[in-house]
Amino acid sequence: MAVIAMTREMATLGRDVAAGLAGRLGLTVVHHELVEHEIAERTGLPESEVHRFLEGEASLLQRWKIDSKRLSRYTAREILELAVKGNVLIRGWGATYLLRSIPHVISVRICAPMAFRERVLMDRLGISDHNQSRSEIVRNDAAHNRTMQKLFAVNWTDPTLYTIVLNTARLRVQDCVEQLVSLTQSRAFQETAATRAMLMDELILSRVRSALHDRFGGIEATVTSGKVALTGATTDERLIVEAVRLAHSVDGVTAVESKMSHIAFQRSTSELP
Repeated sequence: MAVIAMTREMATLGRDVAAGLAGRLGLTVVHHELVEHEIAERTGLPESEVHRFLEGEASLLQRWKIDSKRLSRYTAREILELAVKGNVLIRGWGATYLLRSIPHVISVRICAPMAFRERVLMDRLGISDHNQSRSEIVRNDAAHNRTMQKLFAVNWTDPTLYTIVLNTARLRVQDCVEQLVSLTQSRAFQETAATRAMLMDELILSRVRSALHDRFGGIEATVTSGKVALTGATTDERLIVEAVRLAHSVDGVTAVESKMSHIAFQRSTSELP
């Protein structure tokens, strides 16, 4: 089942490419309302705050109040939950970065030079002011960059993050669609049992991390074929037992191994009676 992750760059005609591709392949295009709603549900944050943060529109106070690492974990989990369902095209929210290591996922950047984007936005908004159009694009790009840096510490313009980069100033929308359809038919991007297992392990890891970090700090996890290995150190043996029990309860986990170290608490001689 095809899984495509695509950038959301203003006025590059990426929305048209996504719609054309989804129509050809019968894919579900994931809109921002669905992702933001699910993240808000999982984090307990107001949906409006999640929206402003992910769109790079949050105020300084809101950015200070929101735990970006926690939001990053839940964003990753939501993207992976969608990818596992298959037959989906996910635009934005770092999906191209989060899914880049899964062999059957096609990560796409749709881009265009500023002059082209200015004309597209002017036509879309029915305006004739080049400066206004450019300012809106620059603002949007800067906001997107802030969000990607905050959530994933990544430069989203790095071409090595993508399977393919398409310039809509040089390629028509339909040509872009044809290029991507051809890729989905390539043997290199067919889902196999092995690549699906890789995707499932990433999803299980994101679930485990969300569960652990909400309850415990300083515990890390790895997942291989559904088997979880916990690492870290603590002075409380009960915490190890609780962490193992919690990891066992996570959907998709088949086994849990604790590699955590128990550090015996020793009182200094100055504390002795």
